[in-house]
Amino acid sequence: MDILLLIKAAILGIVEGLTEFLPISSTGHLILVGDLLDFNDDRGKVFEIVIQFAAILAVCWEYRTKLTTVATGLVQKQEVAQRFIFNLFIAFLPLAILGLAFGKAIKAHLFAPIPVAMAFIIGGFIILWAEKRNHVTTIESVDEMHWKDALKMGFAQALALIPGTSRSGSTIIGGLFFGLSRKAATEFSFFLAIPTLTMATLYEVVKYRHDFHADDIGIFLVGSIASFISAFIAVRGLLRYISRHDFTVFAWYRIAFGLIVLGTYYTGAVSWSGN
Repeated sequence: MDILLLIKAAILGIVEGLTEFLPISSTGHLILVGDLLDFNDDRGKVFEIVIQFAAILAVCWEYRTKLTTVATGLVQKQEVAQRFIFNLFIAFLPLAILGLAFGKAIKAHLFAPIPVAMAFIIGGFIILWAEKRNHVTTIESVDEMHWKDALKMGFAQALALIPGTSRSGSTIIGGLFFGLSRKAATEFSFFLAIPTLTMATLYEVVKYRHDFHADDIGIFLVGSIASFISAFIAVRGLLRYISRHDFTVFAWYRIAFGLIVLGTYYTGAVSWSGN
């Protein structure tokens, strides 16, 4: 096995895990880092599918108690559990429908370093704007949400079809606009990631099924382990962080990172691919 390839797999796994659930866009980071590592071909796309699923498993493990309670509640036909699952279904629909309709065009035109950098910067300023507003909290926990709240969160998540926007960032900041507490918005974003990313993974697995090769098991394993561990750390860290801080630091990170990409592109310091 190529040691250099394993190192690349570990780096991308860490990038995926750390960025998937933070409001800084995992897709954008993977596009940029994959471009730097020259690991953004069809093989790289298949690899991203695998490590993304590993990140999902980290969330499932972190919230295993809640998920078990919901599963038990569904069997016992408890209203809270049924509403929770229905809300996830409603919130999942906008991205699924819009993704099927426009996903191909978006990938053809926006999955490149420069559009991603622009989305980083714009998203950063939106977060700064959101944090300057007075937050009126009407929903303290995810169990208090109704289907209309979930639908709003779903449309917010759909903005993440634009690479560099951030799925978690869209839902968390959207949640603040819609009256959710920071904890409720963040946790619903995590829970919504489970069906959203699982279905996206299954779709991509079918799409790229002919590109899966037994020879790649080594890099899949290394990348998945790195993704799971780093995602677990990121989820726990974010929950602790939001208990005392806002999201301003992520906004400035996005803006700075986007400006660096644009600066290195236009000065020729880095030979970024794409437009």
